[in-house]
Amino acid sequence: MARDYYEALGIDRGASDEAIKKAYRTQAKKYHPDLNKGPNAKEAEERFKEVNEAYTVLSDPDKKAAYDRMGHQAFTQASATGGDPTQQGSPFGGFGGMGGFGDIFSSFFGGGMGGYARRGGPQAGRTLRIQVAVSLKEAFTGVKREISYRRNEQCSECGGTGARKGTSATTCPHCGGSGQVQEARQTPLGTMVNTRPCPQCNGRGKIIQDPCPACSGSGVQYKERKIKINIPAGIDDGQVITLNGEGEAGTDGGRSGDLQVIVSVRPDPMFERRGPDLFLEMGISYPRAALGGDVIVPTIDGTVKYHIPELTEGGTTFRLKGQGMPRLRSNNRGDLYVTVIIEMPEKLTERHKDLLRELDELENGKSTSKGGIFDRIFNKDK
Repeated sequence: MARDYYEALGIDRGASDEAIKKAYRTQAKKYHPDLNKGPNAKEAEERFKEVNEAYTVLSDPDKKAAYDRMGHQAFTQASATGGDPTQQGSPFGGFGGMGGFGDIFSSFFGGGMGGYARRGGPQAGRTLRIQVAVSLKEAFTGVKREISYRRNEQCSECGGTGARKGTSATTCPHCGGSGQVQEARQTPLGTMVNTRPCPQCNGRGKIIQDPCPACSGSGVQYKERKIKINIPAGIDDGQVITLNGEGEAGTDGGRSGDLQVIVSVRPDPMFERRGPDLFLEMGISYPRAALGGDVIVPTIDGTVKYHIPELTEGGTTFRLKGQGMPRLRSNNRGDLYVTVIIEMPEKLTERHKDLLRELDELENGKSTSKGGIFDRIFNKDK
């Protein structure tokens, strides 16, 4: 017994014309033969026929009214006389071949959905993308990494032909190897020509009589691949390294796709990076800030000596030229910007306090023994 048309489209009785059309689009995409290959292809093709038949009836007001009254029996008489019950006045043609399906589908999707674009001839392989994380110091020096990923590779058994070893594919006699066929039909607007994939070779332009058992005729196999890559010095977070031809294998002699390695640079606990420049906060003591002198500054690749001028205030930033990151594909480097943070001692001895009181007295011109600023700070918790 034929399936209920409303059930076939997944809609309720009483659905609007727009709901019927929307449901058809959804189901047609789901079960279209060009989008369903492999062991379920036959089942998908049957469901596709069912969906198209349901839409042809429910989209026609007269047929829909007859079906709503009598169900499938509404078309029994037409079937008995040898006609197609769904074709009385239908503008779409028969359902006996793929032509009717293609015409309906093309009227909605412009002939370009799934396999309706020309598929004959070589097809390039997919470009793959993977992510690799490196430290800031590795980004500074550059590093070699071994990476592994999975991809479709040319079948080693058949060499990518898809045919069993010792055999070969033959040119499709239906389309002459073009992978597509044209059909003309008369419409109220004149003759319309519809181009679609060849139904005999599924748009490949060739027929494999004896498929390769290793790849089931696809010409490719899914395998894990390991390669070593060079991450250059100066690479920045988010930059991409493209390896030509390391993506998935093409089909029918098409070139392989590319592999794009997206580099992620992990944050560093000491340095902040902004392009080729590095930024560092460095603590120095109050006496050193006041008196000035040489300090040892850590850099990304070691240390350097830098002279701090006297009376340096906290928050002052100094620029160390050429101490930043390498510029990609260049011998030049960015700069290192060092912001001075005045460090206070964790604990003061009486000697420290005496010296600071003396300094405070010199700066303020009065004794600190009677409530001077340092005396107030040191004794605020007493």
